[in-house]
This record gives sequence, structure tokens and C-alpha cells, in this order.
Amino acid sequence: MATGNHDQGYPKELTLANGKHAKVRFMSRADADLVLQFARALPPDDLLFLRTDITDPATIDEWIKHIERGGTFTLLAEVDGELAGYASVHLNDARWTRRIGEIRIQVGAAYRRTGLGRRLAREIFDLARAHGLKKITAQMTPDQVGARAVFEKLGFQVEALLGDWVEDRLGRPRDLLVMTHDVDGFSDRVTA
Repeated sequence: MATGNHDQGYPKELTLANGKHAKVRFMSRADADLVLQFARALPPDDLLFLRTDITDPATIDEWIKHIERGGTFTLLAEVDGELAGYASVHLNDARWTRRIGEIRIQVGAAYRRTGLGRRLAREIFDLARAHGLKKITAQMTPDQVGARAVFEKLGFQVEALLGDWVEDRLGRPRDLLVMTHDVDGFSDRVTA
């Protein structure tokens, strides 16, 4: 699994729909303050859907430790020196799920509708495939229609809709939509 020490063709530059250029590179320990600043500038509604509280420095530190151990790889997108968004693949330590990864993406409010989320999704998806993952998942609430559309364009399909499965940060129950992509026919079953 890649960590920030492997370049994998990064950094690279992406041209966004607004004509700006985003530099995409791997996240490292040196990015802790940058990511924290980005997280704290997110709209409150965005924070409701995050799996962890990335406004907490301890959470950022744990994220970086996962990157350094090879359990996560994260791409950061910067525009004019400002963090515009990120995309991560998180792996599970359990042996039976070692070929499965979960994609998480967040784009800052100023960079939505520029194609950055779609481009980051493609970049992280390609990295996940290149690293031998056979099934890739993405989780969201059903009302995140933009996120769902991005993943559907990548070939993800709805695997499950789990009623009242998660709580938002205000304690309200929410449904969870699980989407998956089987890479290279991984899910094909052999029948006797």
C-alpha cells in the first residue's frame, strides 16, 4: 500500500472548470495544520456527515499515523496555496477485508461545482485500483445526491440502504447509503 513516500505520479496538476489549477499530492505529517485549518472552515452541515471529527488535532494526528502505517492514503488538492479538498482510501486491518477500501472525499465550499470532487474521486479510485484493491466502497447519506452522482459515474452501484444506521453530530438518526465498485470482477462467484 502506498504512503506519502511513493510518488505514484504525484504531485500533478488538474485544471478545474473555473480555469484554476489544483496541485494534487500525497498528504504527510507536515500537512496537519493545513488540514485542520481546512476542516475548521467547512460549513457546519458538512461536518454533520464526516465519519470522524477532523476539526480535532488528535483526529488529524491519528489520520497521519494511519497514512504512515500504510492503512490510509490521502491526496490533497491545493489551489493557490489553499487546501481545496482531499480524497482518501481507508483500509481495514482484518485479513478477510484486506482487499477492500473505503473512499472518503471532502471539497471546500469555494471549490464545489468546479469538477474538483469528481476529479479527486477519479484520482483516488485509480490509486485504489493500482494498489490491488478488489472492492471499493463509499458511504453517504441518501440526501448527498451530488456525491452519489460522482460515484455512479465511476461505476459504483448501490449495495445497501441502511435505515437509521448512523447519527449526525446532533444525535439525529440518518439512513446510510453504501455504494460499491467491484474491480476486475472480484465479486464474480464460482458456481459448481
